[in-house]
Amino acid sequence: MKKNIAVLMGGYSSEFEISVQSGNMVYKHLDRNLYNPFRIYIASDSWYYLDENDKKHGIDKNDFSLTLDSEKIEFDVAFNIVHGTPGEDGLLQAYFKLIGIPQTACDFYQAALTFNKRDCISALRPYGIPTATNYFLNKGDKIDTKAILNTVGLPCFVKANKAGSSYGVSKVHTEVELVPAIDIAYKEDNEIIIESFLSGTEVSVGVITYKGEDKVLPITEIVSENDFFDYEAKYLGKSQEITPARLSDADTKKVNDLALRVYQILKMKGFSRSEYIFHNGEPHFIEMNTNPGFSEASILPQQALAAGISIKELLTNTIQEALAVR
Repeated sequence: MKKNIAVLMGGYSSEFEISVQSGNMVYKHLDRNLYNPFRIYIASDSWYYLDENDKKHGIDKNDFSLTLDSEKIEFDVAFNIVHGTPGEDGLLQAYFKLIGIPQTACDFYQAALTFNKRDCISALRPYGIPTATNYFLNKGDKIDTKAILNTVGLPCFVKANKAGSSYGVSKVHTEVELVPAIDIAYKEDNEIIIESFLSGTEVSVGVITYKGEDKVLPITEIVSENDFFDYEAKYLGKSQEITPARLSDADTKKVNDLALRVYQILKMKGFSRSEYIFHNGEPHFIEMNTNPGFSEASILPQQALAAGISIKELLTNTIQEALAVR
């Protein structure tokens, strides 16, 4: 009997439309011989099913069910492809854990930890994971530009602590640019992280749970036409994404081993895509995405295809892994 799959998309953040693109990609490629997929939009004002005629039908949040033509539809798995809150910060994961519906992303604690860039870095440092030098600010804190730049130097990056898709990120070249960059970051979050600039090759590494084992996908090298891998570079074609990356065998092993170690230290499952920069010959961890982009142009699907895994196979495996830990 086919299983009902709720494909969750949208969310409460600036990444809403990007998540919708990802959700529609999942919806398109799910195996109709195995699953009945439903497009479920998670919006700040309502949760709803969008049918083939683009008509909205409300979701009952008490048990995450749907009623169509007097028939109650319950879901076997929630395929969580919501970027940002509440799909990537642990809120949806905790909700589904409470009501007993398997979901495809990592567990709620891991989601909350990795979504908070500052906390994730702090959790990894005791394990010797190389990172940039950081300076943390909360909204309302005194901004001492001299102290910040004495810590991280120039150039540096100013980032919203809990945001994705490069929203709230600026590269700062001079002291005068620092406060405006902080203001931009505060538009996305009330916590920010300021990082030292790491010069070197940037790579993106997908690690997934595949057929019961943790698997590192072929590495993607990021070559941005802009000053860094910003929104335009990610989504508007202003970058080259080269898979497999042009790395030596030794460097490939270094970053493969590090990415797998990070995935296992954090006790991840499901999809993940983490970013690294080779600085002084060593890969440095930047951040992890636990619901990475999944549109036609996104990196993780490219990596899966390079590994010989079709999109349909990848999605089927993801659902089977979620069911296996129910």
